Amino acid sequence: MEYESPSQSPTLTQDQRLKLLYPMVNEEETPLPRCWSTKDKYNYIGLSQSNLRVHYKGHGKTHKDASSVRATHPIPASCGLYYFEVKIISKGRDGYMGVGLSAQGVNMNRLPGWDKHSYGYHGDDGHSFCSSGTGQAYGPTFTTGDVIGCGINLIDGSCFYTKNGHHLGIAFQDLPSGLYPTVGLQTPGEVIDANFGQEPFKFDIEGEMRELRRKTQGVIEDLSWPRKHGDAQAVLHNMVSTYLVHHGYSQTAESFARSAGQEISEELTSMRNRQHIQKLVLAGKLGEAISTVDQLYPGLLALNQDLHFRLKVRQFIEMVSGADSLEIESESGGGKSWADTSSSSGHSGSNMDMEEQVDNAGGDVGNHENHQTEQAVNGNSQNTSNGNVDCEHSTDNMDVDAAAPRANSILANPARFECLIRFGRGLHVFASQMEQEKGRSEANSSMLQEAFSLLAYAD
Repeated sequence: MEYESPSQSPTLTQDQRLKLLYPMVNEEETPLPRCWSTKDKYNYIGLSQSNLRVHYKGHGKTHKDASSVRATHPIPASCGLYYFEVKIISKGRDGYMGVGLSAQGVNMNRLPGWDKHSYGYHGDDGHSFCSSGTGQAYGPTFTTGDVIGCGINLIDGSCFYTKNGHHLGIAFQDLPSGLYPTVGLQTPGEVIDANFGQEPFKFDIEGEMRELRRKTQGVIEDLSWPRKHGDAQAVLHNMVSTYLVHHGYSQTAESFARSAGQEISEELTSMRNRQHIQKLVLAGKLGEAISTVDQLYPGLLALNQDLHFRLKVRQFIEMVSGADSLEIESESGGGKSWADTSSSSGHSGSNMDMEEQVDNAGGDVGNHENHQTEQAVNGNSQNTSNGNVDCEHSTDNMDVDAAAPRANSILANPARFECLIRFGRGLHVFASQMEQEKGRSEANSSMLQEAFSLLAYAD
């Protein structure tokens, strides 16, 4: 027998049907929902028949006895258009049943749609509930023997329902991603069966997908090019070129510009410089990256102190891991440290809790006067690599509490560990100066505290 939509053939296995409907989904990375979760449900929900049948086993006296269950996996965004159905085996005493979607963490002691990030269509009154206990008139009621379908368009965030194979219209708009198929029951005797593709759907969802593709294609074909931007081909070429320039793909941008007969909007040298800085950051060479920024773009970090601070905190973390240099500035011929030049206020601040964390982690090594901070590392070591090679000199994790430090750990080299403590003090001074000038930043304080806490752990 020929079917207009191949997915409606009863001879297909569930895997074959799901592959037909959702060819872009890689289930090794984003599994499709295939049954209800035995863990993500309320106590009054019972599961059977391979966790596809849901029955209510509570008292059902008030709305506080409502119970829901979510599917095992969220709906993958790569579905494009996703659909599942439930059959009402029994409406039970009152038929207080809800079918819909909800996000992970939404209370399961409620029917779908009553809480934030929860959406449901209820059988007793035919109302739709969108993150609210107050429903809106939507469709007909449903009862024993009815098949209710729920579909979500992952492209525009809309959700629709079907009853016995008939489309009921859009119920919700602008839904978030990462939602789970969800059903809820509330009174004794209510039983529903789910169809996640193990059987042909009552509604021709494949035909709905074809119609969606047809409409999308029509929108594309009817799109008129805004002439004010110039010739379409030239605009597309410029779009590609600016993308390559922005990301610093200098060689590709140069080749593309030659083939398209266009000029590059930025000098190749500038692009290579930005690419070089990016490689340094990705390689953990934050000290050299900061130094390079200062040389190529003078004053940039001074104007963006929050960015400068974040880079310095990251440099401290890379120092702990061993990826960044621990050479002190005085040994490499430097003068004032970055902590001196980062602010004009010159005052130290009062975040003694953070300073004590660094001092305690360093033990006796950290007992120095504050003026020694001025000779601390600025991270602009002349001995670091250019970031184009792997971090071959990365040390093992620092073990503060170990009785015998490993030979390649920071603790095995007191001079390097002392330098780390000095750098941490300078970082604290920088944070204090910023606080005095701009006020306290919880984000910066938390960032600094978390970085300092690395000294307390062996791994």
